Amino acid sequence: MVERAVRPMVEAIVANAPSGWTHAVLRAGAGRGGTSVTGGYAGPGDQGNAVVPHLRVELTALAQTLREDRGWDPVSLEIRCRASGEYRLVAFDGSITWVTGTGSGFQVVLDPGYRLPQPGLRQEPGTAPPAGDPELAVARFRAYLERRAAILGQPEELPPPATSAALDEAERRLGRRLPADLRALYAIADGDGDDEGDDYENRYLFQGNAWLSLESLVAEHTGWSQRPWYGWDLEWDAVVFDTSPTDTVRRCGSHPGWLRFATGEDGNFLAVDTAPARHGRPGQLIRTGRDYDDGPAYVADSVTSLLGHYLDLLDQGAYETHGDDISLLEPPARDPAPRKIIGGIPDEVPPTLQAIHINGATGPVDLAPLTAARNLRRLHLNRSATADLTPVRELAVESLRVALADCDTTPLGGHPHLTSLDLTTTTGPADLTPLRTVPRLRGLDLSGADVPDPAFLGDLTELRYLSLTGSHWTALLNEGKAPPTLAAARLADAGASLDDALAWAARLGLTTVGPLRVTGHR
Repeated sequence: MVERAVRPMVEAIVANAPSGWTHAVLRAGAGRGGTSVTGGYAGPGDQGNAVVPHLRVELTALAQTLREDRGWDPVSLEIRCRASGEYRLVAFDGSITWVTGTGSGFQVVLDPGYRLPQPGLRQEPGTAPPAGDPELAVARFRAYLERRAAILGQPEELPPPATSAALDEAERRLGRRLPADLRALYAIADGDGDDEGDDYENRYLFQGNAWLSLESLVAEHTGWSQRPWYGWDLEWDAVVFDTSPTDTVRRCGSHPGWLRFATGEDGNFLAVDTAPARHGRPGQLIRTGRDYDDGPAYVADSVTSLLGHYLDLLDQGAYETHGDDISLLEPPARDPAPRKIIGGIPDEVPPTLQAIHINGATGPVDLAPLTAARNLRRLHLNRSATADLTPVRELAVESLRVALADCDTTPLGGHPHLTSLDLTTTTGPADLTPLRTVPRLRGLDLSGADVPDPAFLGDLTELRYLSLTGSHWTALLNEGKAPPTLAAARLADAGASLDDALAWAARLGLTTVGPLRVTGHR
């Protein structure tokens, strides 16, 4: 079965080959989640720019065969072809994958269940009382419905109220109490859906967001324990931004205290926050979901306040009608001071800056101006270098990508915030021993660094992700100094084969018994 599936793939690779090619490599991941393909041709000419065909149909069929035969889903595979006709397929389960991006190579996942801790879990909890007022919220909600009815010329049909017993049961299943003002609204209507007709329709009372029924709120909460995990190649140096106002919402991608009660039906939600940060208040409103990978957005201190805002907009005539729908028109927002900058360091660094990507600087970058942004979380120098890391000491940087012109990492010693470091050296070997004293360092990429003795990495007992070249991995593993807590690692060699990756992963402790290997001649 497998041999029959491989041959037409090889034929397609050969049929699409450029003139003068000598060999080709196709690397792919495939499974029920879809397929991904990378690879190309090599030879004496410019074949390096030619890519192999995607072969999605063939890969999907091969993945199904391997899922049935081996139980692998997804599957990683590599096909190497020569112009002379020889080919070789190597396949294994998805614990080893080829990754691209800022660095290519093979990635191995050693602990599939591990997730990096979210910084918001360390934040001080809020102690202020709730801002919501259930009686005022009910009065405002009824006034809101009356004014909408006057505008539309008829009242809007809403579901019957949720019973006290249903609310108590929902809170039991949620494991926490609903904010009192939101609970009071459910005692008026169980969401804003109308299923009296042939089609289920929502009234979108929360500014374009459908108000979920109590049952849907609970289902949404129990089915959403955490935001999606995008893989170690994207997550190892991820950062969660702070909200504005600062320190009101926990810096998390998700939290069990966020109860999503309204949906934009686009993967984004309004949620009540029952576990605020130090300057927040329980029951405050946030936005979270698909478009909030950098962190949630603060909306209001309560449902009560949000309803007051809606009434103000109606009083001002700031709305439009579209048939039976009303859209509230928010006033033009002032251009906020940026949280993220891509390019160079501006003449005036805004204190709100939380991320900067400095691209293609022509000389060593002076980082001193960035000390004006005391909450800078991500500092990435791309195709750029600096000769002095001293300013980083004063910053709350968690993710640092930097090329060093003088290789002095001393300023990083003991840095209290740094969690991920991608380091390149440009002028010789680096003394990286100061990294031993960085207490929260979880991710490290030294694939671009000259590291004469990587044995010190064995002392980084909290490291969860490590990327090195093949020669550095060999030196480290030969001395038995691999960090003991690694959950994922990368073999940063563009020319490595899947066979090389299997041997490397086995030395890291991954069970690599039973890879599939098929050879032949077309």
